[in-house]
Amino acid sequence: RFATMILGPRRGRFHDDTGRKLATPKDFPGHSMALQMLGTFILWFGWYGFNCGSALLSDSIYAADTAALAGVNTTLAAGAAGIVALFLNLFVLERITGEPFFDLKYAMNGALGGLVSITAGCGTVEPWASVVIGIIAGVIYLVGSRGLVMLGLDDAVDAIPVHLMNGAWGLIAVGFFSSPRHLIKAFGHADHPGLFYTWRLGYSDARLLGAQMVGLMFILGWVFVIMFPFFIWLDWKGWFRSDPLEEIVGLDTSYHGGLPLVGGEEEINPEYISAYKQKKQDGLRRRKGGGQSDATRETGYLEDDQYVEEENGGHTMDEDEPDPAEIAKMHM
Repeated sequence: RFATMILGPRRGRFHDDTGRKLATPKDFPGHSMALQMLGTFILWFGWYGFNCGSALLSDSIYAADTAALAGVNTTLAAGAAGIVALFLNLFVLERITGEPFFDLKYAMNGALGGLVSITAGCGTVEPWASVVIGIIAGVIYLVGSRGLVMLGLDDAVDAIPVHLMNGAWGLIAVGFFSSPRHLIKAFGHADHPGLFYTWRLGYSDARLLGAQMVGLMFILGWVFVIMFPFFIWLDWKGWFRSDPLEEIVGLDTSYHGGLPLVGGEEEINPEYISAYKQKKQDGLRRRKGGGQSDATRETGYLEDDQYVEEENGGHTMDEDEPDPAEIAKMHM
């Protein structure tokens, strides 16, 4: 969360080019829903190796049983969380806009939130409990994702609600739902089972829940103390986010060498592409010992009119058009 605050929102997310706050935050959908879904299933598949594989490292004679339980619980929690997040978002959209639709982003990130939340207790909770944990994880993801937008925090991949919030919930859930019989299989004893099981047995023992809470506080404190100064330093050095012009052009082009993904309202001004290419060429010249081109020193981004025409299919910069370099500076 602190990293998101230091980094700041993406350009155009909450404010327009003049700095005025938008009435409705602008969405930045991914360019390929199919690749997002593929990535989700790859992560889901890998989670079995993470959860079940960890159980197989145990010396217990019940290690195989624990691994099988971990696999079942992993599947149930992820499925429950994805379904709940998808349909709960459908309900919210219907209440807010009157035009509900199935947004697969919530199904995918909800499932990931369920995977995160069940990791801590995958080998110690009953399958029914994993469904409950997943349902709550789906709700936490939706509330957390929308809550961040209301607070003006731009989490591009919803890592905070998926990993931070549901990771915390997963640790706490262990203290509520850990079954005595599965604790015995996994650790050889069940002196302090989940709080709900102690209530069923007629007494109250919150030691496991307390231990989980202490562990959560330690993790949060450790990460804050170690990473917060590091993020501050990265931001001070200017290494924490991309260059303004590179961000306008798009990281698919500037960082990964792909073509700009243009179309409709999201079409990128050709002048920005030309400015980025000129900047890239100047960077190569500096590495080879040369300086900036005369055109770059004079205008900040143009080689000559012919270069612009060749790169933009005959389009030249109008006198009334804004200078992309100046716009980029305004966004810094």
